[in-house]
Amino acid sequence: MMETLHTALAFIFAIALLVAVHEYGHFIVARKLGIHVEKFSIGFGPALFSWRGKDGEVEYIIAAIPLGGYVKMLGENPDEQGEEQATELSDAELARAYHVQPIWKRASVAVAGPLFNFIFAIVAYMLVGWLGQTVMPAVVGNVAPSSIAERAGLIQGDVLKAVNAKQVVSWQQFEESLKDTVGTEVNITYVRDGASYSVNMPVKEFKQDALLVNVAEDGLGLSLGTQVFVDSVIPNSPAEQAGLIKGDQITQFDGHDIGSTRELIRSIQEHTGKSLTLGILRANTHLQLAVTPKAESNHGVGRMGVHLMSKPLSEAIIYRMGVWEGVSYGFTRTAEMTVLTVQVLGKMVTSAISPDNLGGPIAIAQLAGRTADLGVAAFITFLALISVNLGVLNLLPIPVLDGGHLVYLAIEKVRGKPLSIAVLERMQLLGVLLIGVLMIFAFYNDLMRLFRG
Repeated sequence: MMETLHTALAFIFAIALLVAVHEYGHFIVARKLGIHVEKFSIGFGPALFSWRGKDGEVEYIIAAIPLGGYVKMLGENPDEQGEEQATELSDAELARAYHVQPIWKRASVAVAGPLFNFIFAIVAYMLVGWLGQTVMPAVVGNVAPSSIAERAGLIQGDVLKAVNAKQVVSWQQFEESLKDTVGTEVNITYVRDGASYSVNMPVKEFKQDALLVNVAEDGLGLSLGTQVFVDSVIPNSPAEQAGLIKGDQITQFDGHDIGSTRELIRSIQEHTGKSLTLGILRANTHLQLAVTPKAESNHGVGRMGVHLMSKPLSEAIIYRMGVWEGVSYGFTRTAEMTVLTVQVLGKMVTSAISPDNLGGPIAIAQLAGRTADLGVAAFITFLALISVNLGVLNLLPIPVLDGGHLVYLAIEKVRGKPLSIAVLERMQLLGVLLIGVLMIFAFYNDLMRLFRG
């Protein structure tokens, strides 16, 4: 019960904060440009609290449903832009109405919301850099047999220092530095027994990882190295029939040492319907167990019926950045996450990544709760990531989103006059339907993940 409450509070705080940042962008730019703002609401639905500012012009609202918000400007909606409505306004009011403003002012208001999300992310990542992050050190934990890294002479325990002369401290930095080297040659500097070495290696191309988040392992054969344990065994599964129990450490498959959980899972999938010998360490005793992974359906991948957990060979470290390094990190990390978000969306559209990866409110709430448990830096990182996603998504050319408004304005610029009110209303309805379908699909994905555990 307390865990659920904690997750809910973390989620509400995160969404309310990021919505406030986004809507404040629209609000402050509109006000600075002299546009009449009528309402500034955090949340939808019935108002829990409301008050007016000192000038009595803007009504500020805290509403009951904290999944969004809005800034209501005079003359913003299509039904307020007709001649009848215009005649009801005084000259002074009409001069400050949204729909009579020049295109550059309206475009500035539209883009201000996403822009403030990106600014928030930049500042958040700066804070994370200064506060310090818990990271895995860039230490080689496993070198795959016959891999590029093994042929280049790297061994377990080598400390990775630089990729193409760019310094790396954490394994994440090492991975990210490798992303642009796939299919080319990379120069890696490492330290062994106090001495520094440098080696050139080709990074092979691969198709298994659409997001390139495991380049070190798939492109070079390097990984952090992990100890893999059985967290639970599914009843009547091949694993239970083979004799695996909770707490078993899986050390080998078919005589090969296990370097990572991904490596084990891939081996299991490749042995669907075939016997696989696992090396098990149980209470300081080494065992050999034979298991035959079974496909869940005719076209399913092989599974043996266990939930795994892993423990890195290296201990995590706290990495704190200097002032200017933190500033640089804020900008570069926001840019990287923006590009990654766009790439993920593009790959979902082209089916390079399954749309099943799309998460909704439940997934975001769970992530909010988990990161809040991990500490301030982790929670701020989560806020920055979601803020970048909000910025990118709101710039999509979909009616009712900021990107849709920018499209309207571009069309108006080309035509020399705005779209008709009837067209705007139909486009708004289409946008609402499309967003509704996406939200239902994301919510469905969330429920399926909950049911699958």
